[in-house]
Amino acid sequence: MIKDNHSLTTEFILMGFTDQPDLKALLFVVFFAIYLVTMVGNLGLVALIYMEHRLHTPMYIFLGNLALMDSCCSCAITPKMLENFFSEDRRISLYECMAQFYFLCLAETADCFLLAAMAYDRYVAICRPLQYHILMSKKLCIQMTTAAYIGGNLHPMIHVGLLLRLAFCGSHEINHFFCDVLPLYRLSCVDPYINELMILILSGFVQTFTITVVLISYFCILFTIFTMKSKEGRGKALSTCASHFLSVSIFYGSLLYMYIRPNSFNESDKDIPVAIFYTLVIPLLNPFIYSLRNKEVINVIKRIMKI
Repeated sequence: MIKDNHSLTTEFILMGFTDQPDLKALLFVVFFAIYLVTMVGNLGLVALIYMEHRLHTPMYIFLGNLALMDSCCSCAITPKMLENFFSEDRRISLYECMAQFYFLCLAETADCFLLAAMAYDRYVAICRPLQYHILMSKKLCIQMTTAAYIGGNLHPMIHVGLLLRLAFCGSHEINHFFCDVLPLYRLSCVDPYINELMILILSGFVQTFTITVVLISYFCILFTIFTMKSKEGRGKALSTCASHFLSVSIFYGSLLYMYIRPNSFNESDKDIPVAIFYTLVIPLLNPFIYSLRNKEVINVIKRIMKI
C-alpha cells in the first residue's frame, strides 16, 4: 500500500506566499528585482576577481567562491518561485524537489566552510601579518576551497539519498516557497526519525565547527584591534569587522533557527520568514558587504569604469 501511494504522490504543490493577485504582482516585482541585483552583484564580483590579477589572493579567492555559491543558492530557489506567482497549479515533482534542495544545501554548506576560511584568513592577516604568506599559502587556500566544495556536495547527497526511504501518501501541499526537506518530512507517511536525526547530526556538526572557527578568529581579531595604538586604524578595522560579523550572524542565526531549534520539524509557520533571510537576503547583501567596503575592489571598479 505504501509503495502504491508513493508511486501516486510524486508531485507536490508549493503554496508559496499568498493567493491574492495584487499582492502576487507586487511580490513578483520585489523578488525579481532582488534576483537581478543578486545575480549581477555576485557574478560581477566573480568576474572582477577572475580578471584582475591583483585580486588573486586567498581572501578574494574565498570571496569569489562565496559569491559563486550565493549565485547558486539564488538560481536554485528564485526562478521556480517567480514562476509560481503566475502558475495555476504550482506543481513540482519529487525529483525537482530533490534537485532544488540539493543545490540549495550545497550552496549553504559550502558557504559555511568558506565563511570559516575567510575568518581564519582575516585572523592571519591582522593578528600574524609577518607570517601571512607562510600560514596562508596558495596550496592551503586551494585545499580549503576544495574541502568546502567536497563538504558542500557530501552533505546534501546524504539527505537526498535518505529522502528515497520516505513515502508520501498524505497531503501534497508544501507550505513553503521552495522544496525544503523539513516540509517533506511533515508530509511523509513513513516515520522520518532517521532523516531528522541525520539533519541534527550533520547540520549541527557543520554549523558548530564553522561557527567555532569564526568566533575564535573574530575574538582574536578584536583583541588585536583593541591593542592598536592608532585610533584611525582601529576604527577602520572595527567598521569592516562589524559589517562582516553582522552578515555572518544573520546567516548562521537563520540556519541554526531553521534546522537546529527545538520543534523545528513540527513548526511550519516559522519556516518562510526565516528561510527568506538565508536564501534571499544574505546572497543579496554579501557582495556589497564584502566588496563595497573594500578599497582594492572599489579601486578596480573605478579603473574599469574609466576605461
